[in-house]
Amino acid sequence: MTLHWKLVVDANDPHAQAAFWAETLGYEVEDNSALITRLLGFGALPESETIEFRGRHAFRDLVAVRHPDDPYDEETGTGLGRRILFQRVPETKTIKNRLHLDVHSAPDEREHEVTRIEALGAAVLRREKQPGGEWVVMTDPEGNEFCVH
Repeated sequence: MTLHWKLVVDANDPHAQAAFWAETLGYEVEDNSALITRLLGFGALPESETIEFRGRHAFRDLVAVRHPDDPYDEETGTGLGRRILFQRVPETKTIKNRLHLDVHSAPDEREHEVTRIEALGAAVLRREKQPGGEWVVMTDPEGNEFCVH
């Protein structure tokens, strides 16, 4: 049986993406600063591979968000449940996602949720009304599609 999982998303600015998705989903940005401090102290990680993010050490090219109710390793800050890891890549998004998130709002709250997420930096791509339901297709700040139901 799977112990835990993470979805990995390529990003040009992983920290901005983590901040956006943490706010969108009500997740927490992982705090890996204790691990990073240990790695820096051992000489196993060069300072050039870190940045300051939200007032603490963070990996320069990786950052994850996790569900606030899921367990995490207190020594490393790494989530042991539902996570999304954003990793820096040099190229920008060029084609439609093959995988996307569906964000489910409370009953009759879809438009409120769309407005809230737009204020975080998302954009409405289109509104869908199909025999199986209605949803809004949006893009996150880097152009990745997701749906709000």
